[in-house]
Amino acid sequence: MCGRTACSLAADNLRRACAYRDRRGQHRHPDWVRRERYQPSYNKGPQSSGPVLLSRRHLHQDADSSERVLMDMRWGLVPSWFKQDNPSKLQFNTSNCRSDTMLSKSSYKGALLKGRRCVVLADGFYEWQQQSGGKQPYFIYFPQTKDAMDKETEGDEEWKGWRLLTMAGIFDCWKPPGEAEMMYTYTIITVDASKDVSFIHHRMPAILDGDEAVRKWLDFAEVPTQEAVKLIQPTENIVFHPVSTFVNNIRNNTPECVAPIELGGKKEVKATPSNKVMLGWLKSSQEGSPQKKENDLPKWTSQFIHTTSPKKTSADVLQQWLGKQGQPAVKKHKA
Repeated sequence: MCGRTACSLAADNLRRACAYRDRRGQHRHPDWVRRERYQPSYNKGPQSSGPVLLSRRHLHQDADSSERVLMDMRWGLVPSWFKQDNPSKLQFNTSNCRSDTMLSKSSYKGALLKGRRCVVLADGFYEWQQQSGGKQPYFIYFPQTKDAMDKETEGDEEWKGWRLLTMAGIFDCWKPPGEAEMMYTYTIITVDASKDVSFIHHRMPAILDGDEAVRKWLDFAEVPTQEAVKLIQPTENIVFHPVSTFVNNIRNNTPECVAPIELGGKKEVKATPSNKVMLGWLKSSQEGSPQKKENDLPKWTSQFIHTTSPKKTSADVLQQWLGKQGQPAVKKHKA
């Protein structure tokens, strides 16, 4: 599952971090839609809003479907057919969508078949491991380069900072009764956890690893649903570390939420490439982002865990549906 995320980049840096190439191979940055609504946070939960990528054609029918826009949407999908006057009256939780039921449940099927696919952006997500003494939170994210956030570039230069986690999502548009503004909402698709994180939790977000996967998921006009869903699978190209239970309180919104801690040992500072990446990121100046003073940042021993395991190439939960659609079953590669 995915019940909490962090996305701390300021709006302009978030846009730069989402650089891509359109159908003509031109280097572009997605335009912001309702930029003023975006609020960086180290601790985002369901019912709050968060940044997503989607095809521009969803908003402008004559646009190239390979062009992307950034939009701040409410986390927790409200189906377009919902008849009540308040989303809180929805009788079920729609913050996560299981991949094995997304094409059968009415809450998601309609939006998915209309091509309403989006990419949910985050620095990473939190997950809690059940232990005898309670739950231990972990922060999970893409591997980062050693110089991430060390060198800030200006303007339209190539982004050298934090690599955002790109999670597959579905969005929908709901019009409240009366003359209220259209509400855009999303859900994060989840799959069985990859073997390296399954000890933390048995579910994880469907992570799109690389721009080609992101392109196929977003370009609904060129990539049909039954082709796009093949991208929904676990990934092992992630790293993680334990964090303080400080993150458990949704009101806590500081760098301490993502700071690594050492389990069962003394908290000592050791200059390793891993914690330099995280520390550099936390210390970086981000206009509009919630920050603590440098001296207030926690000290830690690095707990970064890397994996060299091969990626899985399919999600078992989609085998049955793909077969029904006349698509060949996706083969599994031996580890």
